Amino acid sequence: MSLEEKVGQLFVMHVYGHTATDPDQSDVDTNLRELGVRDAAELIARYRLGGVIYFGWAHNTRSPHQIAALSRGIQEAAAKALPSAVPVLISVDQEHGAVARVGAPATLLPGAMALGASGSHELAREAARIAGTELRALGIRQDHAPDADVNVDPANPVIGVRSFGADPEAVAGFVTAQIEGYRSAGIATAAKHFPGHGDTTDDSHTELPYIHHTREEWDRFDAPPFRAAVAAGVDSVMTAHIVVPALDPSGDPATLSYPIVTGILREELGYDGVVATDSLAMRGVRTKYGDDRVAVLALKAGVDQLLNPPRPQVAWEAVLQAVRDGELTEERVEESVLRVLRMKARVGLLPEDGTAPEEITAAAMDATVDAVVGAPAHLAAADRIAEATTTLLENDGGLLPLSPRTHRDVLVVGADPRSPSGTTGPPTTVLADALTGLGFTATALSTGTAPDAAAVEKAVAAARGKHAVLVATYNVATHAATARDNTQAANAALDGSPATAQDPAAAADGQIALVAALKATGVPVITLAVRNPYDVARLPAVDAALAAYCWTDVELRAAARVIAGRAAPRGRLPVPVRRADDPAQVLYPIGHGLTY
Repeated sequence: MSLEEKVGQLFVMHVYGHTATDPDQSDVDTNLRELGVRDAAELIARYRLGGVIYFGWAHNTRSPHQIAALSRGIQEAAAKALPSAVPVLISVDQEHGAVARVGAPATLLPGAMALGASGSHELAREAARIAGTELRALGIRQDHAPDADVNVDPANPVIGVRSFGADPEAVAGFVTAQIEGYRSAGIATAAKHFPGHGDTTDDSHTELPYIHHTREEWDRFDAPPFRAAVAAGVDSVMTAHIVVPALDPSGDPATLSYPIVTGILREELGYDGVVATDSLAMRGVRTKYGDDRVAVLALKAGVDQLLNPPRPQVAWEAVLQAVRDGELTEERVEESVLRVLRMKARVGLLPEDGTAPEEITAAAMDATVDAVVGAPAHLAAADRIAEATTTLLENDGGLLPLSPRTHRDVLVVGADPRSPSGTTGPPTTVLADALTGLGFTATALSTGTAPDAAAVEKAVAAARGKHAVLVATYNVATHAATARDNTQAANAALDGSPATAQDPAAAADGQIALVAALKATGVPVITLAVRNPYDVARLPAVDAALAAYCWTDVELRAAARVIAGRAAPRGRLPVPVRRADDPAQVLYPIGHGLTY
């Protein structure tokens, strides 16, 4: 390889468009403006690119057959443009739950915290195997999962339900299970976000968070899942754009920290696989250095893959110049290239016997897509897994399970956040339809994530004469603890939830007022937290309260079956829920969960 091609192997970039060579004109325009190229083929040729990452907002994930065709086109472009003809590693953030780029008709599965609530490593392993099998059929060979963060702070705006829970050893077990599941499907994994993003109220998408754990606290709380990931043979570890003074007092984010990446991850934990940055477009890594220096400093820290630099030409040329000037040696670059190539070999992109990768025809790939993606057995497994996650927190007077004989007419109100993948929902409609299919007469009324007085009044009027009201709540606790509008904008980029200009505290107040007003009608009220399970601590007391951990259809249908008694609630809280008025006191401990 030339130096340019070696450097190119270290870059993983997004590109707009649904095809590799013929995207829509609007995507061509965006590519020219942001990347200086017209399409994926030109991107690969310009930067000798080693990796491409798919996003829904980049219009890469319209449908399974389109994704498979895009993947084929990218590999054909690499074979033509790269002198070495090394295939591109195509990756995606498909954590499931709150972060899902590939949507229905692909199988959507419960996310990390929901799996943590199931208590079952077997189900977590099965979910990863199914997810990996479908991704591979689409030409995707790496999933930036599992999330190895321990969600210590309930107000964490960036992790939350993306974490398996708050107990480090429990999280470590689920991380291991998912790595095993993905590996069995031939998919490379990425444990994130090292050294641990779970104890912060700041979002690294929009600012540079500080983690104030001591070294002893880091060893106890943050390290176990990453140690487990290394022991399980994780393919890559993604760094976090966070400052941890106890690990590196320089004030540099972990992504750019030699003491953290090389000193701790490589030397102390003994990890010799690929280290990847989180997106270099995030504000957390751009607050101290320019975009040219960030790429070079990450490599000097011990990183191998540079993900999504906001100005790719600047970053690419800066790395080349650093080698020419002697700031980086070519041998150092080659260390990272070899790690990347080994990962590509492990997922079948570079056969170890030196032969060319087997070519898969378009017809064969399409047939695989039809047979694998959204297969009936996968969809049935997703429903079965989701049933093990729904958690019943309160059941005053034994209201649940709800019977259509005594509570036939049900009103479903509340938040309708946009689906993470953009392909399911809206939640109130899904819940109403599911309950109707179970013998109830259910009607949906969306009141939004920040209902105003008019919306509350309309819901109260609709509740009169009903036998029960089901309220879908969304991030009440996080909103109440967060007074920054940018949290909503960051979540929109992260998982597709709606970006709003509302004060998050107003969103919490509106949902609290809605539940209080509905409770005052005398109609039995059930709340279902469709994201973080902490909502129950801030809401007025109701007749029954459940947690679903996400708002895609599979979790909501499972919750409906639990409410109707078609499935017993088996989920147990993987995080403690603390009292809103006295956070030192635990309202519901880890492991809490009722059944019937």
